[in-house]
Formats: sequence, structure tokens, C-alpha cells
Amino acid sequence: MTTADTTRSATGTRRLRRPKGMTAHIFLVLAVLISVFPFVWTIVMATNTTEDIYKSPPKLTFGSHLLENIRHVLNTIDFFGSMLNTIIVACVTTVLVLFIDSLAAFAFAKFDFPGRKVLFGTLLVFMMLPLQLAVLPQFILMSEIGWVGMLKALALPALANAFGIFWLHQYIQNGVPDELLDAARIDGAGFFRQYWNIALPMIKPALSFLAIYAFVNAWNDYVWPLIVLTDPSHVTLQVELAQLHVGHTTDYSMVMAGVLMAALPLVVVFAVFARGFIAGATEGAVQGS
Repeated sequence: MTTADTTRSATGTRRLRRPKGMTAHIFLVLAVLISVFPFVWTIVMATNTTEDIYKSPPKLTFGSHLLENIRHVLNTIDFFGSMLNTIIVACVTTVLVLFIDSLAAFAFAKFDFPGRKVLFGTLLVFMMLPLQLAVLPQFILMSEIGWVGMLKALALPALANAFGIFWLHQYIQNGVPDELLDAARIDGAGFFRQYWNIALPMIKPALSFLAIYAFVNAWNDYVWPLIVLTDPSHVTLQVELAQLHVGHTTDYSMVMAGVLMAALPLVVVFAVFARGFIAGATEGAVQGS
């Protein structure tokens, strides 16, 4: 085959691949637009009035009433007080979930002990059960220890997260070589030193993802704080935002302004931890290539 024939063959192959690439790009653009639309629509509603929202067809452009709607939110509810409660609960819960779940996952993945398979199977069963089934037993437990109405009652039930343990177990099982742990044992490293000095640095991408997952769950939790927080000064942000709904006279532009304000910390958390997740995944891909 001559050089010209080779060039024509390569050109034809690129032409065949181009339509497939275009189709993939079009599909990705449509998926992004569908995913972003709820957030854009929230901003549109937060910057307009409720009358603009009820228009037919509704107003799809940004308005000039954002500051006014934010002022209404701050005058109606204790926004910053409830946000501070939520930040405390979400941060404490995330830190404890990362520590306890990673410690349990490391033990399940790299150590053989009696009853390991039974315990891990039980964990998977609990992961499949609806969270609502645990509300009543949790409330009875919080009542027995005198934590009803306190913020620490929100952190305790979330510590041993079944999904977090399963997620980190799978990552540690494949991402932490047994040879490194064997070498550490020969050097006299115990369980906690192997966990802290070897396993944790190697599972940073998985920890970043779990941090986002735990923080978002704690931030958006509504049912459990509504039940267990009996002190109005200790309510979290989602419970406080629910008070913006007033029967048939709900000011939806004010509600959307409150939702927009409540979502901003989640964007910051995602930006911080997603960077570590992406960097770790990219580093692994480069090392494996």
C-alpha cells in the first residue's frame, strides 16, 4: 500500500468517526442543559416576583427583585442562626463519617477476623433498608440518653454510614496493595499506623467523594431534624426554610431566594472536595498508563 493510499484510508476513518463524535457531543450538551435548567430556573424565580412566576407563559429572564426577596427571607426567618446550626452539624458529621467509615472499611477490606463476612453481609442488608424505618428507634434512643432537642442528636445516627463503609471497602480492597501493608507489618507498624500512614493517603479521592456525599446529606436532611429538634433556637436550615410556606399565600419568589441562599455553601463544598477527587482520579490514571 502506498503512502497516498494510507493517507486516504486514515482520512476516511476520521470521517467515519466524526459523526459518532458529533452525536456524543450533542448528547452531552443536551444532558448538561437538562441538568442545569432547574438551577437556572431557581435563580430566575428568585430574581422575579411571584406574579411573574404565575404569568402564562412564565417569565424566563432574570429580574431585579433578588435583593428584595432576600430581605423578605431575612425578615421572616432566622436564616443565619439556622445556617450556623446546619454548618456545625454538617461539618461535625462529615468529619466523623470520614474517620469511622474509613476505619471500619479498612478493617473489613484488609484484615481477617471472626465473623467478618457475616458482619459485612449484615451491613449490606442495612444499606438496602429505608432510612424511615430507623426514625422511631433513633428517637427512643435519643430520648433515653436525653439528647432530644440538641444538635448532637443529628450527628450520632449518621456516623456509621453503611454506604460509606461499603464504598470505601471497595476502594481500599483494590487501591491499597497488600504488599505495602505486609512491609509495614514487618517494620513493626500496628493496625492504626497502617491505616493512618498507608491507607488514608492512598484513598483521598474516595474520601473526597464521601465527604461531599456526607455533607450534602447532613445539609439537606429535613425529616430527622424536624422530629428530634424541639428547641426553636436549634433548628436547622431546611426546617427553617419550610416556615416560608404559608398555606395558599406562599411567596414563591421569596422561597426560591431562600433556597438559592441555602444552596451556595453546597457549591463551595463541592468545589473544594471535587478538586481532590478529580486530582486523585487523574493521578491514578496517569500512573496506570
